[in-house]
Amino acid sequence: MTSVRMDKWLWAARFFKTRAMAARSCELGRIQSNGQPAKPAREVKIGDMLRVTNDGGDFQVEVLLVSEVRGPASVAQTLYRETEASRESRLKAAEERKAMRQFEPTPTGRPSKRDRRRIIQFRGRG
Repeated sequence: MTSVRMDKWLWAARFFKTRAMAARSCELGRIQSNGQPAKPAREVKIGDMLRVTNDGGDFQVEVLLVSEVRGPASVAQTLYRETEASRESRLKAAEERKAMRQFEPTPTGRPSKRDRRRIIQFRGRG
C-alpha cells in the first residue's frame, strides 16, 4: 500500500476520533497537504507534509507510514513525525493558555440576587 485516503489516515493516526470528523475538518479547510487545502479523498503518501488544525492545536507533521486501520496510540505515533517548530509553538500556546487561567477569577458559586441584577443591568436588559 503506497497511499491512502486523507480522512482514513487522519483517523488512523488518531488526530480525530471518527473518520467523519476527519472528513468534516478537511471540508472546512483545516487540513493542508504540501501547502494546499486537502479534500477527504486526497491520497496521502509517505513524505507528504501535512498541517492539521484540531482541538489539540496546530500540528505540522511529515508522513512516515500509511495505514488504513486504527490501532493503539503507540502505533499511531509511528505514522508521522511532528516538526520541531510545530512542537515548540504548541507548547508555547499551551503555556499561554495556562497563564491566562491564573488571571481569571473563578466564580465561588451561583450569583446572588444582587449580582444577577448587576449582570442584567450590565447587559442592558433592565
